[in-house]
This record gives sequence, C-alpha cells and structure tokens, in this order.
Amino acid sequence: MNAMNSNWQEFLGAGGARVDHAMISDFGDVKAELAAARDATVISPLTHLGLIECSGEDAKSFLHNQLTSDVNHLEATSAQHSAWCTAKGRMLASFLLYRSDSGYRALLSSDLLAATQKRLRIFVLRSKVVISDVSGDHQVIGLSGPHAAATLTDAGLPAPARPLEVGAFADGQVIRIDDTRYILVVASAAATTLWTRLAANARRVGTPVWQWLDIDAGIAQISDATREAFIPQMTNYDKIGGVSFHKGCYPGQEVVARTQYLGKVKRHLYRIHADGVIAAGCPIFCAQSPEPEHPCGTVANAAPSPGGGYDALAVIQETFATAKDLELGAPGGQRIASVPSTL
Repeated sequence: MNAMNSNWQEFLGAGGARVDHAMISDFGDVKAELAAARDATVISPLTHLGLIECSGEDAKSFLHNQLTSDVNHLEATSAQHSAWCTAKGRMLASFLLYRSDSGYRALLSSDLLAATQKRLRIFVLRSKVVISDVSGDHQVIGLSGPHAAATLTDAGLPAPARPLEVGAFADGQVIRIDDTRYILVVASAAATTLWTRLAANARRVGTPVWQWLDIDAGIAQISDATREAFIPQMTNYDKIGGVSFHKGCYPGQEVVARTQYLGKVKRHLYRIHADGVIAAGCPIFCAQSPEPEHPCGTVANAAPSPGGGYDALAVIQETFATAKDLELGAPGGQRIASVPSTL
C-alpha cells in the first residue's frame, strides 16, 4: 500500500472506520449502516475498486478493439459498463469506463488490477498507448440515497442528471450510476476535504454496504473469484450497455455474438438470499439435477443483507432456477433461503 492510501485509511480510521483485509468494513455499526442503505443518504469509501488509465493517441482504438462496449462512441460526459473477455468469450474483468483529460479510465475490482494491467500491455504492440495504474493518485467514494444529488450540490460538486452521465470538477469526476447513486473519483490530495463536506449530510457506511447496493441494483462485478466464469450475457452486461453487437472484432466477439443471435444463453443472473455467509465464486448445486454433484450455478457477488443473512447475485442454469433445494458450496450445503428472483 502506498503512502497516500495509508493516509486515506488513517483519516477514515480517525472517523471510526474499521479495516478488514484492506477494505473499510464498517464505521462501527454494521446493522444500522445496512439499514440506512435502504432509504437514507449514505457515503462509502469504495476501497474494493482500482483505477486503470489508458492514454496516448491510440487509446480509443486500442480499447475499442479490446473491450465489449462501443468505446468509439463514448462521449466526454458519459460512462459505460464494459468487459474484457478471453477468446472464448469469458469475462476476464468488468469495468466502469469513462473519459478524462488524459485519456480513458476504468474502474474495476482491485484484486484484478495488476493482472489486467499486465495482460492489456501484451496487446499494445506498436500502438501509441500507455496503460497505468493510477489508483494511488485517486480515491473512489460512493454516495447513495434520496438526498444524494442535493448533498453533491451543497458541497459545490456537479450532480449529473442522467444515469451514466459524468460531471467534472477541479479535483475529479462524479459519475451517476443510477437513479440514486453516484461514484466520485477524486485526487487523493483533495479526498479528505471532500469527504468531510459530503459526510456532513450523509451517513458514513462501510464498503460492503455499497456492494449490497450493487446487488440490489442487479449490477454484477467480476473479481478474481469469478474471473473467466461467465460470458457477458450471463451477467446481463448486454442489458446495461456493456456489449455492442454493431462494432468490429474484439477478443471473444464471435462467441458473444453467436450466443446472442442463436439464443443459446442457458444461464442467467438471479438475486438470491441465504441465512449464512455467501461468497463470490461459490458454486451452487441442485439435488433435483440428474447430476447433483455438478454445479448448476455460481455466485457472482455477495454482501450482508439489511434484513439479515446475505444477498447475492448468482448465475444459475435456468432449468434449476426455480428449484426449492438449491444448495451453496457443495451438495448438501447451505440452502438458498428463497426462490431466486430474475433480473
């Protein structure tokens, strides 16, 4: 961890934050923080996200030829979901991609940052592109709730009007994610001052609260635990603008396109709940399956639920999605407490 990130954690720790495995787990009251996420305005340090920058005169064409989204038509004031796939169409990483003065930036799961940066560089070849890890120079903050827009305005920051619209300010960008959520990418030197201004009108909550909000919104994120587990349509990336079916070739494009046009997606994204702990990458089994020892699904993301237990997004084979005996981890394992809901 670099010195700036240490300073950020020390600042948050002085405000009551508790750190668990380099993530801000909570600010002292997990249950109340989760409850606040449902109907209050909350602010969270998004320490589970890393930030890659792609700059240089060929940055646009390079990314357009590598990612599933239409980078060529990404406007300066817009963001887009995107993915990077293997030749077999399996997602290596998922991104929230947006433009900056110096190029293109991609928010992704921090545990994939080093591997993604290293692998992307292999494909640069003679392109005039520089791929950098700029996480240490920035902090990522989430703001959510009914008064999130007013909180931004009161702090002198832009409050983009539409989902996936980006507003720039002197020390960073504000990205509107959906109707009530915003992500701020802020220069590290300005992060503590900005946090203090925003937190005056929002409850401080741990990173898992934001992860639950993602689950509630149906936004799956690829992490190291699910790397190469899904094709984009399994995680609904085609439904949230993360896949273009009108652009040219990119890694996995043939598989992704063929799957779309032949309607061969048999595994889909569902929201599930269990009374015990759920973790990303956890396999799902069904006792009714002709081969009950073989998984029929995989957990994509999971987080503690405001109502107790855990909520998760899971990719499940549609044949078994309505079964009442879905089990987590192993045959005979923890039961999923409710029938999965479609997304």
